[in-house]
Amino acid sequence: MTTLTNPVNGVDFVTVPTADYAKAAEFYGDVLGLEFSKQWGDMPAGEFETGTVTLAVMQSEAFGQEFHRHTAPIALHVDDVAAARAELEAKGVEFAMDTIDSGVCHMAIFADPDGNQLMFHHRYAPKDARPG
Repeated sequence: MTTLTNPVNGVDFVTVPTADYAKAAEFYGDVLGLEFSKQWGDMPAGEFETGTVTLAVMQSEAFGQEFHRHTAPIALHVDDVAAARAELEAKGVEFAMDTIDSGVCHMAIFADPDGNQLMFHHRYAPKDARPG
């Protein structure tokens, strides 16, 4: 019998495509307040830290790729969705809809300047809880 092993033990980074790196870097650094950690040499790309996974923002065309925005949101953990949302709204960021309460978490969806979907997320129920 063959035993399968899983060599994956984490996620190092998630790539966020952009058509304008300078504009995206300003959004992720100044608007979201994420820590900038690394510039990719002379390339229009850099890394922003969330605390659990790195967002690698890269200008698609510089890497020989066609730009396509993320349509499924990247869930960014926050302790208080309402407070985080209010802070971004004060900076002019528009949210797609009212904050969602799924029965286990709160979610508020918004987009970066390229239209990549992002979400503030806070799970308030234990991981094994089911919506009631």
